[in-house]
Amino acid sequence: MHIPFYKYQGTGNDFIIVDNRESILETYATNLVRKLCDRHFGIGADGLIVLQNRHGYNFEMIYHNADGSQSLCGNGSRCAVHLAKHLGIIDQEAYLLAIDGPHRAYIKGGLIHLRLRDVPEIQTLQNGYLLNTGSPHYVQQVDDDWEYLDVYKAGKEIRYAPPFQKEGVNVNFVRLQGDHTIVVRTYERGVEEETLSCGTGAVAAALIAATKGYESPVTVYTQGGVLQVSFTKELPHHFQDIYLIGPASIVFKGEIDTSCMEETPIVVDQLL
Repeated sequence: MHIPFYKYQGTGNDFIIVDNRESILETYATNLVRKLCDRHFGIGADGLIVLQNRHGYNFEMIYHNADGSQSLCGNGSRCAVHLAKHLGIIDQEAYLLAIDGPHRAYIKGGLIHLRLRDVPEIQTLQNGYLLNTGSPHYVQQVDDDWEYLDVYKAGKEIRYAPPFQKEGVNVNFVRLQGDHTIVVRTYERGVEEETLSCGTGAVAAALIAATKGYESPVTVYTQGGVLQVSFTKELPHHFQDIYLIGPASIVFKGEIDTSCMEETPIVVDQLL
């Protein structure tokens, strides 16, 4: 099967997007998602986005993490909006459906503004905070030895800790810089690695900063670029009108022959 695709990135969070409005992919398995996202034997990406028609919306965005699991992806949603504009599906505004429900977005000044669902509560834990910004996020403030933080090791330990082991959780380490600026590094479930950026993680970290006195908008520095998060604070732990704001761009367009991705057994004796 030949699959045309777009390779996208939003602050270093990279995605494969398939325009499936004409049902190129009638059905597909988790194994195909894993193969496409594999950085050695496939195209390589943090996740796969399938963009398709949905009555009542400009489009539906189905997002798969690199391991095939589904979730909401903030940066992926922004990239999907950019592609929808590129394909002529929308002009400057979008009404899209994702796994957690409807979202509105608009393009202004070259940046994609994606509205996320309200966050009605933030749970305070012993060493961090737990909240859901469309995907579950654990946020831990880190100040000392920031440059030497092993995000993969520390994030994996929390992600697979007994409270989160079954469903998993994204783990964010945040440093408050002052002047409404924070720095965030994220270990993403489903990718099972530190990614250069995580949109819903940036939002989670910004809202935690807001509980400590930061005002909207919060500027978020990630490994892959700069995002902004705007919001309205209704109560100390209740937020509305949340927007994730940042760039998105096409890296390249291509076509992959999935028959070339079939595994071929290697017989060691023949190599000796």
